[in-house]
Amino acid sequence: MSDLFWLDTGIGQPLVLLHGGFLDHRMWDDQVPALAERHRVIAPDARGHGRSANATEPFRHTDDLAALLRRLDIGPAVLVGVSMGGSIAVDTALEHPELVSAVVVSGAGTSEPNFTDPWTVRTWTTWQTAMAAGDVDAAVEAFMLFAAGPHRTLDDLAPQVVGRLREMTRSTLSKHTTDEPDLRVPVRDTWNRVTKIDVPVLAINGTLDSPDHIGMAEHLTRTVPGGAAISIDGTAHYPNMERPEAFTKALEDFLRTL
Repeated sequence: MSDLFWLDTGIGQPLVLLHGGFLDHRMWDDQVPALAERHRVIAPDARGHGRSANATEPFRHTDDLAALLRRLDIGPAVLVGVSMGGSIAVDTALEHPELVSAVVVSGAGTSEPNFTDPWTVRTWTTWQTAMAAGDVDAAVEAFMLFAAGPHRTLDDLAPQVVGRLREMTRSTLSKHTTDEPDLRVPVRDTWNRVTKIDVPVLAINGTLDSPDHIGMAEHLTRTVPGGAAISIDGTAHYPNMERPEAFTKALEDFLRTL
């Protein structure tokens, strides 16, 4: 695990914060100080993201996370993830259930997404085209559209939030090349297996996120026993960054029920 980076701060109930795709642990900068007052907060950079090394052999993000938790000798832990981080949290509840005490997702279901909304499909295709062409600038800007969601433009977001997202995305995308093999190994049959998750699951969605992202998170919480979903107004795919106080309160309210 020496090739992966993680933040480890605070004491108490273990709480793992999992960042979105092409971002890194810094997306949680607004939450870490508050949460670390009552929890041991672990915020890793996923393989190929942020300060963690790129993959050199086939891997699964969920196995990386499980190995980290075992190395730190913590668990079961509450896993909190936005977008890709949410899917890693769900996958870990399926693949390594002994390490998970609860799951919180935002804008995500499992690691097998289902995109059908025209805006989501168009935005995803634009991003993939830019990535295939090796155009980092275009790829960054295409990916940034998810932050605004289908109902806004980036001009509607706070400039500091846009700047943080853009810097993290560029940093991670710049670590990769177009001829680099995709060594990720998928977790299979996740949607059929989520009924086996027997820990509390909460979705905290931004009301301005795409219908696909909201729909996957809400479908997850309707499918698992004891699932629940809440919404935060005025934010899309990254509610923890756009409305950090509201997100942190919703998370802390949930943690107090465990």
